Amino acid sequence: MPDSPDDDQANQFVRLNARVMGRVQGVGYRFFAQRHASVLGVRGYVRNLPDGSVEVVAEGTHAALERFLDALWAGPNKTGVSEVKVAWEEAQGTFVGFQIRY
Repeated sequence: MPDSPDDDQANQFVRLNARVMGRVQGVGYRFFAQRHASVLGVRGYVRNLPDGSVEVVAEGTHAALERFLDALWAGPNKTGVSEVKVAWEEAQGTFVGFQIRY
């Protein structure tokens, strides 16, 4: 039986650009994101931004990135994520692993 269009989209390799806002700095958010990315096989980076938000750029299958996005919304226990702005792009394939950038 052929895959449905939804299966094709779920397996498509894409890039997620996310800006996470709320109480997300100084609470282990970057390490949390790195841990979840590693478990899901997602590549890219996470970094704090000067305005107090966190930037996440990640590539993987659409399905893995949707699960990653759910984790980004949840955050570690001490965070208060108030908003996650998301943009989807075509994957570039330039990342090796998932890093915390400073």
